[in-house]
Amino acid sequence: MTGRSKENYNRNYINYVNTFDPPTQHVKTCLRAFGVGGFICCIGQFFRFMLEFAGLTGDELAGTVSILLIFLGCLLTGFGVYDRIGKNAGAGSIVPITGFANSVASPAIEFKTEGLVYGMAAKMFIVAGPIIVFGVSAGAAVGLLYWLIAL
Repeated sequence: MTGRSKENYNRNYINYVNTFDPPTQHVKTCLRAFGVGGFICCIGQFFRFMLEFAGLTGDELAGTVSILLIFLGCLLTGFGVYDRIGKNAGAGSIVPITGFANSVASPAIEFKTEGLVYGMAAKMFIVAGPIIVFGVSAGAAVGLLYWLIAL
């Protein structure tokens, strides 16, 4: 095939594939993601207000709200609700802390048939593991850079 006919072939193939792919509605998708992510954050803020009213302050308050949101994300993942939320909300459901809980709980549920050690424990961080490694590495790099600048 010459370069020109290969280009034509690729263009024709892409056009053929695009006939099966519905057009993306970017504005609608972004608004849904913003709405769902905002709603999840509003739930977290509601927890914060209620716990603050109950007398918690500072780190205790922040930790308890985080634990409640992680529990809620894992609970909804276990019942299969979080996946449906994710299909409709897109990135709006993965940005808050509940999305991170979902990324840990989903593989654990999926691979539980392989056993506790080789299934759940080994596969639990298959999605979230790289995020944790990058977060720790980036934090160490920024801390080292800050330390070098402060010298």
